[in-house]
This record gives sequence, C-alpha cells and structure tokens, in this order.
Amino acid sequence: MDLLIYHANQCDPKKCTGRKLARFGIARLTHRISDLRGYLILSPFSERALSPADRYSCRGLAALDCSWAEAERVFERIHANTRALPFLLAANPVNFGRPFRLSTAEALAAALFILGEREQASLVLSKFSWGHTFFELNREPLEEYAAAKDSAEVVRIQSEYI
Repeated sequence: MDLLIYHANQCDPKKCTGRKLARFGIARLTHRISDLRGYLILSPFSERALSPADRYSCRGLAALDCSWAEAERVFERIHANTRALPFLLAANPVNFGRPFRLSTAEALAAALFILGEREQASLVLSKFSWGHTFFELNREPLEEYAAAKDSAEVVRIQSEYI
C-alpha cells in the first residue's frame, strides 16, 4: 500500500519517524496538503474509526507528521477522507505507554495491520529499536480491530479497552 506523509517540519529531525521511513524508501514525504487527495488520512480528530472496511476506499494511506502540541491546528486544515485509529498504546520513547499518542510510524503500522497489510506493518516498525514493543503492547486489540467488520464494531471493541 502506498504511504504518504505530510511533513510539517515541527519535530526534532533526530527523532522524526516520518523522515526515517522516507530515508528507507518505505514512505514518501510531502509538504503540500493538496498531495493528500485520494488518500485515506489518519487523523486523531476524525469522527470515524479506521476499520478493515476502509481497505479499498483509497489509493493509499497518509499520515500527518507534526508536533502533538500543534496537531489540532495542522489537522483542522484536513477535511476529507479521514479516519481515527482506535485505542492503542505508544511504544516510542517519547510517549511510551500513553494511549493515542502514537508516532507517525506507529500510526501507519497500526493502520496497515488493521487493513490486513501485516507484512508491510512489520516492515514499517522494523526500522526502530522499539518497533517490536509496539506490537507486543497492542497485539490483542490490533487483532480484534483487524477482525472487525466496520467502524462501529471497531468503536465497540475499543470501548472494552478504555
């Protein structure tokens, strides 16, 4: 699945998971929001949860790589074709154990897993020393979300974890 990352140049370049994915050729970076057209955009502010039913509704996945402090301002510019990830715990060193505070790489890997692209999800996180920990922390909910039939079922499953 094609992976595109809108990069807002707001994070520490040494810790930026989006840039690292681009360096390895796993995802492409863009600085233009207009490039996101046709992609399913991961947004923590979306009213609809990502589910396996979204698998064929787009030409690829897009993530917005920005500072959590600026996230709301950046995401308010995006209106079309967004999905929120369900409850998951971060494994990255900056937000370890915090729910919903995923890095760009974790968000893309989680979305790929839910959409049935498990090998690609593993590839995304294989570039990070803590990547395997994300799957260890979230294995059970990820399996359940990936087996859900639609967004409503993902939300129901999520409520069991919150």
